[in-house]
Parts: sequence; C-alpha cells; structure tokens
Amino acid sequence: MSAESASDATPSSSTAPAAAKPAEAAAPPKPAAVSYDHFAQLDLRVAQIVEAREHPNANKLLLLKIRVGDVEKQIVAGIRGHYEPANLVGRRIVVVNNLEPAMIRGEESNGMLLAASDGTSVVLVQPEREIAAGSRVK
Repeated sequence: MSAESASDATPSSSTAPAAAKPAEAAAPPKPAAVSYDHFAQLDLRVAQIVEAREHPNANKLLLLKIRVGDVEKQIVAGIRGHYEPANLVGRRIVVVNNLEPAMIRGEESNGMLLAASDGTSVVLVQPEREIAAGSRVK
C-alpha cells in the first residue's frame, strides 16, 4: 500500500485517536550543550546606555549608543514597545561585547544586549547595584 493510500484509509475504531483531545503544544527543543571553553569566548560586559532612539526603519527596534569602558558604540535592540528611549539613558545593562558587527535594517549593530522574555514582556538583564561600565561579567 502506498503512503498516499495509507493516509486515506479509515482506521478501525480500536486504533482511532480520541477526537475530543485538544492539540498539545510541543515542547521547544532543548538547546545544544556548549563547552566552558566555547562559553568563555563570549565577552560579557556591563555597558551604560548613553543615548536611545527609535530605529527609523523598524517598529520593534531601538538604536542604543552604549559606553563599555572608554569605548562608545551602537547596538540595535528589539525592545521598542517594552521601553521608552528616554527612560533607558543612564541605565547599566549587560551586553555581548565581542559579537560580530551586523547591519540590521540599515543600521550597524556592534554587540547585543541581554534580556529575558516570557513571551509577553521583555526585561533587561542589569547589574543589581552600581558597577563601572566595562566591568567583565563572569
């Protein structure tokens, strides 16, 4: 019997699935394990947000100018709608400092901020108390 004709066959009542069962959501796949050496390649740093503005070509992105130690750079972050740009200035956040630069909707991003999401809200990963911009996260 071909696969096509097998799918068209009517199953017997003893093997038919219960029609009233709601479809269950599949669990998300478990991320692959990484070695400590691989993880240690990430340069996680505390950064201070110097300037924040809306991305001109994307309704979910903000452009953030950050200071990491003595270096200022721009990152593009998908947090628009969760944070007002004016309320971000001065905050300290955690960033992946050595991420390869990327062009995102015509703007260069030189890092990535860390944030948590439960599917409805987004919160920034921040140091629990004051610490210098540029401090290493380990």
